[in-house]
Amino acid sequence: MRLCAYIGLLLASAATPAIGQSAPEESAQGDVSVTIYNNNQALVQDVRTLTLPKGRSKQQFPDVSAQIRAETVTLSGPGIGIVEQNFDFDLLTPAKLMEKAVGQTVTLIRTNPATGAETRVRAEILAANGGVVMKIGNSIEVLRDDGLPVRVIFDRVPPNLRARPTLSVTLESGGGQVPTALSYLTPGLDWKADYVTLFDEARQTMDVQGWVTLTNNSGTDYRNADVLLVAGSPNNGRGRNSFPQWPTGTIDSAGTESGDRERLGDYYLYPLAERTTVANAQQKQVSFLDVTGAPARKVYEYTNGWLGSNDAASASSVLKFSTSRSGGLGDQLPAGIMRVYMRDRRGDPQFIGESQIEATPMGSAMSIRTGDAFDVKVKTVVEERTRRSANRWRTRMRYEVTNARPEAVTVDLAQSGLWGDARIEQESQASERISADKVEWSLAVPANGSVTVTATFDSRY
Repeated sequence: MRLCAYIGLLLASAATPAIGQSAPEESAQGDVSVTIYNNNQALVQDVRTLTLPKGRSKQQFPDVSAQIRAETVTLSGPGIGIVEQNFDFDLLTPAKLMEKAVGQTVTLIRTNPATGAETRVRAEILAANGGVVMKIGNSIEVLRDDGLPVRVIFDRVPPNLRARPTLSVTLESGGGQVPTALSYLTPGLDWKADYVTLFDEARQTMDVQGWVTLTNNSGTDYRNADVLLVAGSPNNGRGRNSFPQWPTGTIDSAGTESGDRERLGDYYLYPLAERTTVANAQQKQVSFLDVTGAPARKVYEYTNGWLGSNDAASASSVLKFSTSRSGGLGDQLPAGIMRVYMRDRRGDPQFIGESQIEATPMGSAMSIRTGDAFDVKVKTVVEERTRRSANRWRTRMRYEVTNARPEAVTVDLAQSGLWGDARIEQESQASERISADKVEWSLAVPANGSVTVTATFDSRY
């Protein structure tokens, strides 16, 4: 069995309910569509048919999200007008029930642990702040929390407590059977992409399977829902994150190819092929990408900071590939984590590293850093640094690259910090400028051997 398919089975089985689990309570939802974004936000659209009296009435919509953004609610239907809407988010729990019972009288049942005899007494709840204070007869008592069997019987459930999240809408209608469309935004629903990659170094190919992981922490199940995923993060009014977490995978060159996937503005849409139930407090995995034999190669990279001098340090092990339609993965890649595996001598897949990638257009050249090389090292030395004038310096650097592997390797050695009019006066091997502040040497390092590169820089600092 392919590694990607095997891990997929493990992911899918993790989300499967246990055998013998009780049947879920019937939902009041209608035809539900859920659009889930990458920023912990979702658009829920719920079409329900209501039997309405003529005139003004109050209608209940249970099974909405427990985190519904009430200000985003819209309800539409032929011949109806909205007068008022309320979201009852106080859910029925023991703590809430006791809190709402303050000022009310309840029945306490106490059981004698020795005889099993029960005694009943009426008590007025005076407070429920960090503990329950009661008035029994003429005495004030605190409800004990010492493990002794005590039950509290309430005469009724307060009207403002709900067993399920409920939206209440007062509306005007001409009466009869009316199809209504309820829509709202809610946090608590999110999705992310994960990529399982099996790299074959001998064949210079890789197999990639992409998985979508849905997470529902909204407090509500969405039964038999039509689910659409949006790759991107629409602005939610809070502005950009001031402290972004930069991905460790890099786009060496952004692609310019257009794919067949549907777009919405600047976002790509990933519809699930079949309707599915997204249960509360559940993760669900769905495959969206399955590619075999895509070209890939492993290289080693090392970037030296300006005036950096160090003992031998590990080069980074990097996997390079393309997302192009021809000779690549042939798809856009939503932001996510790419995990890379290789087979050992026994043929067993072993994990070798992972990288976060950003949203990547089709046709892009990608680099995924999987870890630090054990046998490929780079030593950098500032051999000489002299001042030429008030604002010019001459710096001579030496780079020693060693390879303890039994085969030759390629090391892409970069020197950064070359801003402005900094230039190379002399170098033992030709370099290539790859960015505004960086040059790179592509070094072929023989098996069990080494290569030394020297360069002299003229710079303002």
